[in-house]
Amino acid sequence: MLVAGNWKMHTDADSARALARDVAEAAGDPEGVTVVVCPPFASLSVVAEEIVGTPVLLGAQNMHAREAGAFTGEVSAPMLTSAGCRYVILGHSERRQYFGETDEGVCEKIGQAHAHGLAVIACVGETLAERKAGRAEEVVGRQLARGLRGVAPGDPDRLVIAYEPVWAIGTGETATPGQAQEMHAFIRERLQEQFGPEMGRAVHILYGGSVKPGNAAELFGEADVDGGLIGGASLNGADFAAIVAAAAEFA
Repeated sequence: MLVAGNWKMHTDADSARALARDVAEAAGDPEGVTVVVCPPFASLSVVAEEIVGTPVLLGAQNMHAREAGAFTGEVSAPMLTSAGCRYVILGHSERRQYFGETDEGVCEKIGQAHAHGLAVIACVGETLAERKAGRAEEVVGRQLARGLRGVAPGDPDRLVIAYEPVWAIGTGETATPGQAQEMHAFIRERLQEQFGPEMGRAVHILYGGSVKPGNAAELFGEADVDGGLIGGASLNGADFAAIVAAAAEFA
């Protein structure tokens, strides 16, 4: 099981430090669960200091596809690793929606992240209109095919897929456990086709769409749900720890 907190554009340095301390203390060291926090770029260093010596790992919310260059305002993989990052989220729906990121661009970033030893949480998911039109698997299948083209993670721990139905992010709506399992099973099948049965089974597939303490156990109990990419609930140490505890029940 893996539970990652995406803090998005929340917290300043002081509140990020306090939240990291709360998460580390509340989550503890749950057996069988990898815990990751992904603060804003500006707070990576202070969070890294706060979680040193704890089981909590550091992740970033995005990165550029190039190692260095004249890309004002961007952040590279070497910058992330030097700050202590072990993970990076790529292709989040908000990056796609607001900043025009494409499947091909996500694929390029995955290659760069892997080249520098970062594990990737690659996000896929359909909009409400696409789901209502019966195109959910078509959309997610395309995102996987294009986003993972040529990707060879080698170690299954280097690649995590996060299924985040766009219609359930920050809306309070959540896919039913059955809906989540159906899509996760589809993603698992595609991963096995690309990477082989053993690798495809080993890659973690997270659910990301309004996971809360009250629904986490029901979602995590599904066969192909290997944890969660947590948004709003990750901003509260107790809530996030409760979700981690729910994951530990199925680890």
